[in-house]
This record gives sequence, C-alpha cells and structure tokens, in this order.
Amino acid sequence: MNFIPRIPIGEWAESGIDWLTDNVAGLFDVISAIFNFLVGNLTYGLTALEPLVMIVILALIAWVVRSWQLAIGTAITFLIVLSMEQWVHMMETMALVLVATVVAVVIAVPVGILAASNRAVSSVVRPIMDFMQTMPAFVYLIPAVTFFSIGVVPGMVATIIFALPPGVRMTELGIRQVDGETVEAGEAFGASSWQILRGIQLPLAVPTIMAGVNQVIMLALSMGVIAGMIGAPGLGKEVVSAISSLDLALGVEAGLGVVILAVYLDRITAALGDSATYTKSALALVQKARARRATGAL
Repeated sequence: MNFIPRIPIGEWAESGIDWLTDNVAGLFDVISAIFNFLVGNLTYGLTALEPLVMIVILALIAWVVRSWQLAIGTAITFLIVLSMEQWVHMMETMALVLVATVVAVVIAVPVGILAASNRAVSSVVRPIMDFMQTMPAFVYLIPAVTFFSIGVVPGMVATIIFALPPGVRMTELGIRQVDGETVEAGEAFGASSWQILRGIQLPLAVPTIMAGVNQVIMLALSMGVIAGMIGAPGLGKEVVSAISSLDLALGVEAGLGVVILAVYLDRITAALGDSATYTKSALALVQKARARRATGAL
C-alpha cells in the first residue's frame, strides 16, 4: 500500500508548456526567426569561401592567438576533415556552436556579475544552475521541439540552456576571487561601483570568465551533436544517420570531425583567456619586436 500520494509534476510541466505554446506563440516565432537568421548567415559566411581559403584563415587565427604549431596542426586536421567530405557539416556545427555560445555568454556574464554582487541573487541562481546542469541533455529536446518544431532552432535553444550554467558559475567565481584590498583601493579613490566593476573586477576576472566560456563552448558542441536527433544540421546529424544505418565509416568520420573542431575551439579560447602564457603567438612576437624597438630607440 502506497501511503505517499503521487505528485503530478510531469503533468504540471506539460500543462505549463501547453499554455506557453498557446499563448506565447508570437514570441517563439520571433526567436525562431532570429536564430534562423543568425545561424543561416553565419553558415553561409563560413561556407561561401573555398575550403582551402577558409582553412588558411582558421590556421592564421590559431597562429595569431596561440602558436605556429597550432596553426600547422589546424591546417593538417582540417585538411583531413575536407578529405573525408565533412567540411560543410563541420562548418554548420561551428555556426551553431558559435551562435549558441555568444547568446549563452551574453546571458551568463550579467547574471554571474549580479550573483557575485548580491548574496540573495546568488542563493537563487545556484540551485537553478544546478538543475540546468544536472538535467539529462536529452530532456531539453522535448520542450524545444514542442515550441519550435524540428530543425536548427530547437537545437539552438536546447544548446543554449544546456551550456549556460558554466558561464554563470565561472563569472561569479571570477568576480568573487578579485582581491578585496584592490577593490577597497578603488573605493578609496572615489570610484563608483560601475567603475570598479569595469576597471578592476572584470579585467582581473577575465581568465576565469574565459575558462567559463571555454566550458560553454565544449558543452555547446556536445549538445549540438545531440541536437542532430531533432534535425539540427551538422556533424550531429551525420552521427545520428550513422547510428540509424549502422554505418561505422560515417560514424567514425563524423566523430573525428567533432573531435577536431572541439580541440580547435578549446585551444583558441584557452589562448584568448591567458594570452600572456603563449609566447609563440604572432601577437606575442609583434609585442616583443615593438618592445625591442622601443628599447633601441632609448
């Protein structure tokens, strides 16, 4: 005999989603139009150039922000993707991940700053982030498809929700880790809260925030692959196709493309967060040359 009555949480959630579908359809249409525009145009931009030209550009970016070794590795691995005929699919995945990351970061950084400056907000935000981060990724696909049908938009929405928590957490952590004496020194000089945030806390928290951005990108990439189950274009769709047809060769090629893209984005964002560490980057070499000229002029 069951002494505990059943709580119909699932039915309540379904009723809430049905109400939103019936009453906020216009908002969902606007969101769908915006995401289709952003992802569609970025995908067009990434695929409009010849693949070899795009590979050179991506390799140069790797050299500028990190090292010539990463540039060579980028060129070789992306040529492998091109030889596997997965280039367009990788660019589609990159477009989805980049747009989702930008949207997630635009939301996460202000929320993290607010949580760092207000204990009450932090106490509310943390359990919400726990819920979002521990909920199985596949669950996000259900309401996303309900609101936006199938395609790239529900994949984008599910990806943003799934990838958002690390950005909020690391932003809050970065702001809280700023030395209190440094903040007090700014206050002693009469700086306002906004000036302290902009001139002291955010610059010092950049490495931690960029670590959060790195995690957001990795989670967005993993969810972007899962979103292939609901029709999102890219490598994820290829993986789903390989699973459904037991095509091992296609699965290996699409999976390798995901790995190559993940490594590239990981290395680039890590370098942006701590540029002083990478002394072999083109930027570091230019700065050294300028410093030598300045020293010689003196």
